[in-house]
Amino acid sequence: MPGLPSDAKVLVSAPLPADCRNPASDPRKMRRIITEDLTWSLAMVPSLSELCLQHVVGNFEQNPILDKLLPKHTVKVLEQISTLLPLKITANLIHQENYWRRCCARRWATGDISHYGGSWKRLYFERHLQNLIVHFIPDFTEVETILEVAQLGKDYIKKLEVQQLLPPVKLEDKTGEGDEISDSGSEAGLDLPSTDHFDLNLIAGPMQGLEELHLVYGVKDCGVNFEWNLFNFTDQDCASLAKALKAFRNLQVFRLNRSKVDDHKVRVLVRSLLDHLSLIHLDLSHNKISDRGARAIGKLINVSKLQTLNLCDNNVHPHGAQAIAHALSTNRTLLNLNLRLNHIGDEGGQPLCQALLHNTNLVTLHLGSNQLSEPTAAVLSQVLSQNTSLRSVSLSCNRIGLDGGKQILEGISENKTLVEFDLRLTEVGQESEIFINHALRSNQELARHDALMKKQTSEV
Repeated sequence: MPGLPSDAKVLVSAPLPADCRNPASDPRKMRRIITEDLTWSLAMVPSLSELCLQHVVGNFEQNPILDKLLPKHTVKVLEQISTLLPLKITANLIHQENYWRRCCARRWATGDISHYGGSWKRLYFERHLQNLIVHFIPDFTEVETILEVAQLGKDYIKKLEVQQLLPPVKLEDKTGEGDEISDSGSEAGLDLPSTDHFDLNLIAGPMQGLEELHLVYGVKDCGVNFEWNLFNFTDQDCASLAKALKAFRNLQVFRLNRSKVDDHKVRVLVRSLLDHLSLIHLDLSHNKISDRGARAIGKLINVSKLQTLNLCDNNVHPHGAQAIAHALSTNRTLLNLNLRLNHIGDEGGQPLCQALLHNTNLVTLHLGSNQLSEPTAAVLSQVLSQNTSLRSVSLSCNRIGLDGGKQILEGISENKTLVEFDLRLTEVGQESEIFINHALRSNQELARHDALMKKQTSEV
């Protein structure tokens, strides 16, 4: 060829076969291998670490490993594992709050962790154990699950709010002789179930760190199935609870409401609380405590460090109020006393007010609906002119009268610390109410000014 050296070699390719020039001409040349995995796609293949994490998540119940993972991998695993895993696996292994937040969200629509020490794990264990106890039926429900949860959650459960305790299921009468049995069920030969409720001693061992306990021996929403025995706090219940209270050495708050607690039962409970130096809040409202029970509570006030005592809606009469007044006169820890809806009358109201001439720590006093009148108002007037610790007093729904209102006004005019005084439905007269409210507003302004000064001093 012109322009090429004489020794140059020219390579000429042979033409391609006709069947290879255009692959589309032969369908067999277009056949592709399709994977048998229906989930296969052209997306990027997961990394080896991702595949390993998926395996850990899928087999977590059989092989729960977290301590061997890197922190970033631990977070991914806890975001994906099921919230239905058994507690015996997760309780002592998983401490990250996000996992327990997911567990709580699955079971309950709302949850405020500010009431549970800021911990989702504590919220879950407390509510879970409460739910088990609330639905426990004696002689029917197995206790193993409750015991297991109490043991696993012993380091997290600080408070139990049990709003109902179910009695045993009544056995059906299959003999056809039910009509011959009295309503009390006291006929001999009838095998009736016990009327005792869940025994807290079953969980008292692991629950020694319990700080708050709220109980109601009754049934919620019983509807047309209402029976009086659904609200029985039996002697056996009382003995069992008293024994459990001794085991709860760190108990600070104890509430037992709407459970028909009478004098005998409260005396049994008080004996168990006498050595509880940690107890600061006792609420026995809406029960049947009378004077003998109030005397026992007065003894408890003398030896304990109670700060709040609530005996609202009981059956305390003058003698019981006098016993409490005697204890109050020498007490140095009680801050709040609620005796609303009792029957102490002036014979009990006057000693209580006189005790405040010596007591210098009580902050709140509620004596509403106690059949009080002018004599109690006269003593309270003297107290208000001298006492410097009271911040709130309620005499609502008592017949204080016009003269009583004037005496209270005279006392409060010399008081600079009281900021709340409930005189609704006391017939003290409009004029006295106006001047009393004016004095209270002056005290409130003074209290706000003092609080502001203390805040500025602390910041400096």
